[in-house]
Amino acid sequence: MIRKFVCGLGAAGASLFAATAAFAQDATAAATEAATGAAAAATEAATTAAFVPTAEMVNKGDVAWMLVASALVLMMSIPALALFYGGLVRAKNMLSVLMQVLTIVCVAALVWFAWGYSLAFTSAGSPFPKIIGGLDKAFLAGVDPTSLAATFSNGVYLPEYVFIIFQMTFACITPALIVGAFAERVKFTPLIIFTVLWLTFAYFPIAHMVWYWAGPDFLHAAPDDSGLLWGWGALDFAGGTVVHINAGIAGLIGCLVIGPRIGFKSEPMPPHSLVMTMIGASLLWIGWFGFNAGSGLEANAFGALAFINTFVATAAAGVTWAVIEQIVHKKPSLLGVASGVVTGLVAITPAAGFAHPGTAIILGAVATVVCFFFVTTVKNKLKYDDSLDVFGIHAVGGIVGAIGTGFVANPAWGGQGWIDYTGPVAKAGEFDLYGQVMTQIWAVGTTVLWTSVVSAVLFLGLKYTIGLRPSADAEREGLDINEHGERAYNM
Repeated sequence: MIRKFVCGLGAAGASLFAATAAFAQDATAAATEAATGAAAAATEAATTAAFVPTAEMVNKGDVAWMLVASALVLMMSIPALALFYGGLVRAKNMLSVLMQVLTIVCVAALVWFAWGYSLAFTSAGSPFPKIIGGLDKAFLAGVDPTSLAATFSNGVYLPEYVFIIFQMTFACITPALIVGAFAERVKFTPLIIFTVLWLTFAYFPIAHMVWYWAGPDFLHAAPDDSGLLWGWGALDFAGGTVVHINAGIAGLIGCLVIGPRIGFKSEPMPPHSLVMTMIGASLLWIGWFGFNAGSGLEANAFGALAFINTFVATAAAGVTWAVIEQIVHKKPSLLGVASGVVTGLVAITPAAGFAHPGTAIILGAVATVVCFFFVTTVKNKLKYDDSLDVFGIHAVGGIVGAIGTGFVANPAWGGQGWIDYTGPVAKAGEFDLYGQVMTQIWAVGTTVLWTSVVSAVLFLGLKYTIGLRPSADAEREGLDINEHGERAYNM
């Protein structure tokens, strides 16, 4: 009995030990699982928590560079574009072109302050946030020296005023580009009214669709907070769609609605000062370094990449235009090289931060061949009076550059690919050449369609209400004296 009792007690003890060990093991596993779950929950909470940028994330070097870049882009409008266009028209219309460009810059800056920035770079309060922003920041409401704007890097920010200033200069030059398509035959007041309306209904929506997004520290938590074309994955580093295609197509619509100049194709209309045109083209090139290299929003290696691409693509385009003229006309012209330089600047704009310098050279040369064909052959065949080749260079060059960006961004050819911002830390995305090119084509098509419809409605509406064109006598005498009561030259 005692032996049975001891044996039974031992068995019971063993069973109790085994049960206790099993219980302890289960408890440990449960604790481990709970700890893992808590850690995962904490990580998820940290990931999805509202990110708050701080002043320590602002680099003074970035701020200094972006303010300089803004001044360079402003110089592209005044005096660069004004002199470039002014030299190309006849002397009797020189002052009118200067006045148009200068006034458009002034008006566009005020419109940008009043409602443009809010429509282009916000999404709250908009019924169609993929297409256009809201008015939460109209008249820069809520913006002060402490508010910050995102760059393209995690944890790197600019004072919001700096970003507003830089983008303001883009809004100023884009409508000014349009006037070259119908230079020498448009009244001043309707043109300014058109500028306000076109900025509101064409430029701001396209800028929003292409460039608006939440920022690298916010997009993973709000993956749908971006413009339509940005969400598609369209690449446009500095404005191939937003600026050049947008303005170039609007210029074509304008010259068609207004009609050709009196004496077009029947009397000579040579540029009155190629010296001024060359000065303007040179200043455009210099200012374009701010336009392209500044669009990276930081003083870093990608700004340097955009800078050198802007340099070499433009040089290649200028040389290519001269070679073509040597072959075709046996005499390379200053006007031709200046046109080539602008073509190269336009073409590299969307690709500046994505291409290798070698492919940038190829892109500049290819765009020049295509633009030369449109400027010299297509325009003559179709007989539209695009006075200063705004469509032939800006729209066509912008289209070649925008689609070409899909090729030159390919990492296999030295390009930078695209960045996936949908994670808490941005990383390089897998590049699909065919898919990217198709996305670029869709972006180009969307831009062309949008600005064509808006521009046609605005030009036709103004034509059949207050009128767009001066009288025949005023056009023959010149817009300088008839529209502004003064002349560029008093000799």
